[in-house]
Amino acid sequence: MPTPPAGLHHVTAIATDPQRNVDFYRMLGLRLVKVTVNFDAPDTYHLYFGGESGRPGTLITFFPWPGAPRGRRGAGQATTVSLSVPQGSLGWWRDHLQAQAVELGAVASRAEEEAFSVRDPDGLALELVAHTQAGLAPAWEDGPIPPEHAIRGLHSVTLTEAGYERTAELLTGTLGFRLAAEHGDRFRFATGEGRAGSLVDVLCRPEAPQGLVAAGTVHHIAWRTPGEAEQVEWRNVLLGQGLNVTPIIDRQYFHSIYFREPGGVLLEIATDPPGFTIDEPLMQLGRALKLPPWLEPSRADIEHALPTLKVPGPDEELVVGGTGGT
Repeated sequence: MPTPPAGLHHVTAIATDPQRNVDFYRMLGLRLVKVTVNFDAPDTYHLYFGGESGRPGTLITFFPWPGAPRGRRGAGQATTVSLSVPQGSLGWWRDHLQAQAVELGAVASRAEEEAFSVRDPDGLALELVAHTQAGLAPAWEDGPIPPEHAIRGLHSVTLTEAGYERTAELLTGTLGFRLAAEHGDRFRFATGEGRAGSLVDVLCRPEAPQGLVAAGTVHHIAWRTPGEAEQVEWRNVLLGQGLNVTPIIDRQYFHSIYFREPGGVLLEIATDPPGFTIDEPLMQLGRALKLPPWLEPSRADIEHALPTLKVPGPDEELVVGGTGGT
């Protein structure tokens, strides 16, 4: 058996307006580390936000489809994306977000954590979770948020399921997770060192409507594997369990396989390397439209189809990518 995933690699969600998406997540202090396109539908952006270098475990990414219908949160979905902040930071964050007219939920306590909910402009359900482990991950020192309060990466994701047992069996029996906590209808599973960034909560809600993946919902969640050899092993293991697994796909910044867990959530196993500096230097991440080699011959047509995107920078605002869309 391959080594269990080290933790979350990234979460990908669906948005509508790319400019609004960039402005909101920059307000959260995340760095736009890559502006590229959906390799399977290159007439839309794929925007990656994360820590300073975009290391795995800090990443939340978006397919912004202008005019996309609003999705429906429900069973068979990843319904909440939780972000990690240092202990004692929630008061600062509430003041910061209220000053931006962002609607917030009440602060709730869970074991050694405190959290409150927030929705992004498309309705995606986020949480800011404060806990002692947040200090273990480095902050973006030159980012727009004071480092002592800055988001340190992904904390966890919540899967809402009509049933619980088959999803739990996949997590523990196949992927190597372990049950870490249980509170009513919420079951927390951990992998790797069991810290923030390596957690998934399964919420058993048989009464929930079936979720609809569209704007404001999660498209898929990705787990980390160290390299290609382990990914091949994972693909063989999953095929041996009777799951439908894609071939290994080159995503330029990592390689991926995709499959659905028994409740219907789309999962990915992604490699840590090669990372986001493969095609632009660290200091210039997210400052130009980057295309993989196989799409470069179509750059002019792709740029014409994309909406114009203005990216604020330390010295000047740049127009990145598209020139023809609206």
